[in-house]
This record gives sequence, structure tokens and C-alpha cells, in this order.
Amino acid sequence: MASSTLAPTLSLSTKSHCYLPNTKHRFSCPRIKLFYSKHRSFSVSASASASTSNSLQALIFDCDGVILESEHLHRQAYNDAFVHFNVRCPSSSSPGPLNWDVQFYDELQNLIGGGKPKMRWYFKEHGWPKSTLFETPPTNDEDRAKLIDTLQDWKTERYKEIIKSGTVKPRPGVLRLMDEARDAGKKLAVCSAATKSSVILCLENLIGIERFQGLDCFLAGDDVKEKKPSPSIYVTASKKLGISEKDCLVVEDSVIGLQVDFLVLSIFYILRYNQSNYMVYAV
Repeated sequence: MASSTLAPTLSLSTKSHCYLPNTKHRFSCPRIKLFYSKHRSFSVSASASASTSNSLQALIFDCDGVILESEHLHRQAYNDAFVHFNVRCPSSSSPGPLNWDVQFYDELQNLIGGGKPKMRWYFKEHGWPKSTLFETPPTNDEDRAKLIDTLQDWKTERYKEIIKSGTVKPRPGVLRLMDEARDAGKKLAVCSAATKSSVILCLENLIGIERFQGLDCFLAGDDVKEKKPSPSIYVTASKKLGISEKDCLVVEDSVIGLQVDFLVLSIFYILRYNQSNYMVYAV
């Protein structure tokens, strides 16, 4: 049994059942136990019973929230984009540009996967905004797509600037876990719903170019049509790895990721807590 420092302690054995938070949906999963420490790092140890038909052959990491604590960085980049383009929604009571606060963004990123879908969902719910791009809120699909694309492109470049600043570090234990999995003969992959260019920049800066180039599979949001909670990105990864989904362990951090697990019953997830939600999901 290999162990590594990453954040809660996890032990994996035979199958049990998990429930999605606030739902009655049940799905098969490994029996897991999570123990949290005060410090936002954790230990992971996994073992499989000899009677278990699943043999772990690949470890698939999400990027944001798993390899790095990135939620606050993405939120900052979005808010900077809203200020830059003076984005103002008709339903807002604030005199200033749109601003996603910590609590709202935490809920949003657990509801909608991918940057463009987040903004599209928000504008549908709260009204399409006026901005320096459009003096009046866009009313047709072409203009709305242009608004979303422009905001996302600017946000992505801003996020890259933050990553390149040198102040962002990988979560404690991530590199050790990757190296130990590789030494144990397991395949490694990273799958992220984020824009490919920003994920590449993150990985090259945080895990290093050698580890990044040594990945057996790397997929970003640009590589699949459907975002999480669609299982598309992980199913695609398992095919590229040449390994059955049931033999892949996916390290995830969000409710969106857990919902993917409900759809792909044989891919397993580790769900961490986030800053505004100290829930521990355990069996």
C-alpha cells in the first residue's frame, strides 16, 4: 500500500455505495474514509482487497482545486474581466461592475463546469449585461457568443498572468503522489474542463515540464464537446490510456466531479472540502 501527503486521509477498499449530496441518487464506489486536518493538505493511501475485481491501473487528476488551489485565482480573473469590460447586469443592485463574491463563486463552480458555460448560465439567470463591448445587452445568439468568447479570452490571459507571477504553488503532496504512482507502474493523466492553453501553463509551472511531458494522457475542455457533469472527458481519457474506466481512479474536488461519477459508475472520486463548505463525504 502506497501513501502520500495530499489532504484528507483516504483509505480505499471494497465497494460500497455513495449518495450525491442533497439527493437520493446512489452509486457504487470504493469504501472510503476521509479525515480532515486543519491545514489544507492531506494524506492519501489506497489499497484494494484481493477479492475486488477492480485493479487500479491509472490515476487521473483534475487540475483546478486538485493540483492547485485555484478557485480564488479564477474568481479574481473573472472579476478583473468584468471590471475591464465594465460588465453590468440589469438585475444587479450594485453601482459597480459585476463581481462574484467568494460564497457565490463557490456555489457556481460546483454547479456549472467550464468557464463559458458559467457565464452563459449566469447571464441567462440574471439578465444579459451591457458592457464596453455592447452598449445595450446583446439579444441575438451571435452577439451573446461574441460577448462570452471575448470575456473568456481576456479572463484566460489574466489567469495566465497570475500563474506566471511565481506566487502559485501546487498543493502539498501532489507531486509526491504523482511520482509514487509512476514508480508503482501506474499511468498518469490530467483532465481539466479549463481552456487548454491555461491548463498547459499551470502544469508546466506547477508540476514541471518533465512531469507534464511524461503524462500518459492530457485533456482539456477544448478536447471534448460536453463539459462536466458529462463523463465525456474521463471516458475519452480512459480510451486514450487503453484502460477500462473501472480501473481508473479519478482525483476530483467538486460536486460536479461527483456527479460525473454517478454517470460513470466505475470511475471513482475523491471529493475534498472547499473553503466555504466544510462537508466531509465519507462512506
